Amino acid sequence: MHMSDALLSPVVGATFWLASSSLIGLSARKIAGERDGSKTVLMGVLGAFVFAAQMINFSIPGTGSSGHIGGGILLTVLLGPWRAFITLASVLVIQSLFFADGGLLALGCNIFNMGFFTAFLAFPFIFRPIAGDGRSPGRLAGGSIAAASAGLIMGSFSVVVETTASGVSDLPFGTFILFMLPIHLAIGIVEGLLTWGVLSFVQKTEPALLANATSSTATKTGPIAASLLFATLATGGVISWFASPSPDGLEWSISKVTGKDDMAAQEESAHEFLDKLQRTLAFMPDYDFRHSAGAGDAQVVPGSPVKAGTSVAGIVGSAMVLVVAGTAGLLLRKRSGKSVTS
Repeated sequence: MHMSDALLSPVVGATFWLASSSLIGLSARKIAGERDGSKTVLMGVLGAFVFAAQMINFSIPGTGSSGHIGGGILLTVLLGPWRAFITLASVLVIQSLFFADGGLLALGCNIFNMGFFTAFLAFPFIFRPIAGDGRSPGRLAGGSIAAASAGLIMGSFSVVVETTASGVSDLPFGTFILFMLPIHLAIGIVEGLLTWGVLSFVQKTEPALLANATSSTATKTGPIAASLLFATLATGGVISWFASPSPDGLEWSISKVTGKDDMAAQEESAHEFLDKLQRTLAFMPDYDFRHSAGAGDAQVVPGSPVKAGTSVAGIVGSAMVLVVAGTAGLLLRKRSGKSVTS
């Protein structure tokens, strides 16, 4: 559900840049006030895992659409809302700047839509009341599915509101909603099941992580971090070859409403500047090597699923998120230590 700049006006884009930046600042202050830094390592590793997992588009049967996990609920359950929001923001920034996944003007909207609703609404008001301490497999499954679905539904509704408020497209509000909400409900159910699978593994390996997501109790994270790092390499390096080529839920909804595969780029100075900047910074657009004109498929062996560019993008991008989110966690941990001793 990565929005493109073509859907937004500069005013709406800038407004959500401000909103997301404010939430990042608030999250940083909250983390700096905590005494426990045991989840710092997990910020980088989980961020890298979510980056790799978001590359895997899974088909939604009977629709011709696909979806990918947002990762917000998974991050929040294991890190708490403040760390989760900063970690997810790190993922989305790396995706937008260096892989051209989501527009630069739309970056604030994407962070807000995918982070705010999951971390600050779906987790405390849906997941925690249903899942409890995570010991019951049934309650953990119900909480994961309900929270992931609710987070995606709220985020997709926000996309429609932001698009309508921008007034730069002819997407009718009612029709857009009619397609956006059901398809993202379906995607949310699949994400909930995948989230439940990961959390079930965590429950068996280090159950304290589920019970202490929002507490200051120190938690052992080494075994989980090692497992997630291995899963990240496997997902970004190999499993990403088999991602569905079908349009994601947002692209599918737009095509159903307009009858077109893509929204036309806005011929406006802010859009043109940001598009040029993104094309300059994105060294692996669409998670592949840059190709010269007419050579896009020359490096693909017919009949082979191997996609060298996708593997490199998955591993390099995951490593970048690992460094960025991990560094953010370390810096905030140092600030926390200073605030405790002062």
